[in-house]
Order: sequence, then structure tokens, then C-alpha cells
Amino acid sequence: MEAMRRGEEWALRPADRGPVKALARDYVDSRRLLVSEYVLFVVLVVIVGLFLFGRAGASGSGSTLALLFELGIIAVITAESMYHGLRVTSLVRQRLPGESTRGVSWYVAKRAIRIRGSRIPPARVSRGQAI
Repeated sequence: MEAMRRGEEWALRPADRGPVKALARDYVDSRRLLVSEYVLFVVLVVIVGLFLFGRAGASGSGSTLALLFELGIIAVITAESMYHGLRVTSLVRQRLPGESTRGVSWYVAKRAIRIRGSRIPPARVSRGQAI
């Protein structure tokens, strides 16, 4: 487990191995602002706000607004994931010709949703660093 946390290739899960996944991780980790990374905090604020300011038996406008807000969050995450997935796919085709890009968009989306400090393997690049 310690070797995986250090990012040693031999200790990584099969889903995290290889140059394509390494490039995808570096791309996600180098981004300065990913909306997906902070979505957990936003959803927590929405839920707390719903409990604090929502009235039981009221017209339901608070819960309707919260539902629309959550659908908006899902739309933003989907759009951001598609954008970054396409960017990484084109980067892989450019830098690693002949390598398979199968599943790389989903891998990018899953990595982007995780908070930076909880990503395994950990980030090898700092925010804003060119990859």
C-alpha cells in the first residue's frame, strides 16, 4: 500500500498502470481549477441549506430549487468530464501514437471528481505545471 501511495508503477492497480493512465493523471493533476473536485462541498452546502431553510409541508419550492441546482451540478460535471476526456484522448494520440485510448475519458472523470489530497496514486505534478 505504501508503494502504491508513492506511485510506484509495479504497485499500482492494473487499472492505473501504463503510460496512457500516467498521462491522464498528470493532465488532471496539473489543472488549476476543476469544478468536479469541489462538487462534494457544494452538494453538502445544498443539503445543509435544505435542512436549515426548507420548510416541511411548504409549497416545495426549496426542494425544487435544490433539485434544479443538483441537476445543474451534474450537467457541469458531465460537460467538464467530456471536455477533459476529449483533451486527454487527443493528447494520448499525439504523444503516444498506437496506444489504446479505451476507457481514458472515464478514468479522467473519476480522477477529477476526487479531492486532490485523496487521489491514489498521488499527484506527481503540481497545479499549473506544464505536462
